[in-house]
Amino acid sequence: MNVKQQDLVLVPYPFTNLKEEKVRPAVILSNESYNKQSKDCIALPLTSVINENPFSILISQNDMQDGNLIKQSSIRTDKIFSVQKNLIRMRIGSLKKSVFDKVRDELFRIIQ
Repeated sequence: MNVKQQDLVLVPYPFTNLKEEKVRPAVILSNESYNKQSKDCIALPLTSVINENPFSILISQNDMQDGNLIKQSSIRTDKIFSVQKNLIRMRIGSLKKSVFDKVRDELFRIIQ
């Protein structure tokens, strides 16, 4: 699957027993060059369980460039992961650039 930075996608997340999985949303973090050259992409998970978390970016449908976000969600910038692109189930939309910039700023704040 072709993915682009800022895309929201659905990916399988394994349960702790590693025998079952649940499909969950994630935002693609890796840039176009990486995404074209690698079988993987780098992503951040979304959760609709909204908690006070200093490393989360709250998003809603208004933050979408295109597509549909069913529920208000938080992007967990402290839970970065990589996933094989062939495991991505589908693209559900894309974040506005201004929102993605907030995500990137939060990541830099964590690693600096």
